Amino acid sequence: MNANDHRFPGTPRAERKGRAAALAQGRRVAADNVTALLEAVVECGDRVCVEGNNQKQADFLARTLAGVDPQRVHDLHLVQSVVALPEHVALFERGIASQLDFSFSGPQATRLASLVEEGRIRVNAIHTYLELFARYFVDLTPNVALIAAEAADAQGNLYTGPNTEDTPAIVEATAFRGGIVIAQVNEIRDTLPRVDIPADWVDYVVEAPTPYYIEPLFTRDPALISEIQVLMAMMVIRGIYARYGVTTLNHGIGFDTAAIELLLPTYAAQLGLKGRICTHWALNPHPALIPAIEAGFVHSVHSFGSELGMEAYIASRPDVFFTGADGSMRSNRAFCQAAGHYACDLFIGSTLQIDLAGNSSTATRGRIAGFGGAPNMGADARGRRHESAAWIKAGEEARQGRDEMPRGRKLVVQMVETFREHMEPAFVERLDAWDLARDMGLSNPPVMIFGDDVTHIVTEEGIANLLLCRDAGEREQAIRGVAGYTAVGLARDRDRVAELESRGVILRPAALGISRRQASRDLLAARSVKDLVRISGGLYEPPSRFRNW
Repeated sequence: MNANDHRFPGTPRAERKGRAAALAQGRRVAADNVTALLEAVVECGDRVCVEGNNQKQADFLARTLAGVDPQRVHDLHLVQSVVALPEHVALFERGIASQLDFSFSGPQATRLASLVEEGRIRVNAIHTYLELFARYFVDLTPNVALIAAEAADAQGNLYTGPNTEDTPAIVEATAFRGGIVIAQVNEIRDTLPRVDIPADWVDYVVEAPTPYYIEPLFTRDPALISEIQVLMAMMVIRGIYARYGVTTLNHGIGFDTAAIELLLPTYAAQLGLKGRICTHWALNPHPALIPAIEAGFVHSVHSFGSELGMEAYIASRPDVFFTGADGSMRSNRAFCQAAGHYACDLFIGSTLQIDLAGNSSTATRGRIAGFGGAPNMGADARGRRHESAAWIKAGEEARQGRDEMPRGRKLVVQMVETFREHMEPAFVERLDAWDLARDMGLSNPPVMIFGDDVTHIVTEEGIANLLLCRDAGEREQAIRGVAGYTAVGLARDRDRVAELESRGVILRPAALGISRRQASRDLLAARSVKDLVRISGGLYEPPSRFRNW
């Protein structure tokens, strides 16, 4: 037995692999043998990581794990980025798993909330991605990791293609701590374009019956962008990006930020901002960014993962994207999260609820969506030391002349319409997270971004610059001042809000020189997916669900 085979609780790796010896030929395992393989190497109570993130999913292995005999394998502790597939939830419904540490749930948010209410799952924590990766190397190292790759060669080396994503972090933690790594691949090739994971970090390789599932999560059809979103995007460009000279940034997912991306070659260019804002990005390859890239706005994009249909376009722009010799992108979620936290001056994203202190959360009653990367992107990086114009200006506004040690400040922007789907108000007196904390047995509410990290809130009513608020009372009135006709907004102190407007703490569109009549969809550089295809020179190949021609 290798001395490294048994370094955390559970049966040593060599003994587990011995039980599965008859099921494999070298590292190769036939798809029909994977259920038996999992029942041989996975033990009750193991920490198991089923790779799944915003995009690619180890779906065949997840489906197979959900089909093992729960009398033989049960009470697993899942430690994984995303609970996105029905099979992930089925693991809890069948009693195969009982504990969860995760980051994001997306389409399973409602089912996950139901399981919590029924007491059928113990959620230990909702992490940010980077936080969960870090814990893989401290106290949440997987006993078994089930991962996905594009291809393997005969030796078991893996090629992850443009969707490397979480794979290196998961495999390195598992393989070097005595755990077992099982990879599903789309195909076995004689030679690989590059080796992303070396064979001796992988225990088993299975050629899955179908290619791994991948979700085009970051594709937004410009046809669905509203004129309210155009208005908010104009305010952001003029009132924040131009004001601070933001060149390094990250955008969250959504139509709000897609509208900003599509206004760069038009509205921002008209303001003379080309080369002065939005040049360097930590961002997935959003199709909505194609017009800005082609207009010369964008100098570089480093990505967490890829986006379905963008492969040929990315290969044609190695001057912008990080690509290998084969032309495919090399993404890496851990590195891009670190870039978003430390190397970017601004994060802008959306949320489901904001309270009077600016705390926000996407974990609401009946829906536990998780946080993904937002808490890292949306937090002031207090370990940062390099300077930039935007970072310095935001720090100066935060100090407001006080005799304190000078330090910069990251811009963290929450961009929401005052009412979201089904006329649910985005602004609330008290976050649902307080009730969820009780239901989940947590000591602290699951807050996505804490209010003291938020610098600006943007709604269709205007921009609240929280950096300029002198105390908690002003901060509350600034938030109420942009909360529109929600109950929070209607309860504002009109005199105090007027005073905040006079000081520039609250900026209305008119104060930014923006007429609401200007906010037309005609400003969008692309008004349909077909436009994006045309602007890409036909290289962007959108998934069929986005094609209507």
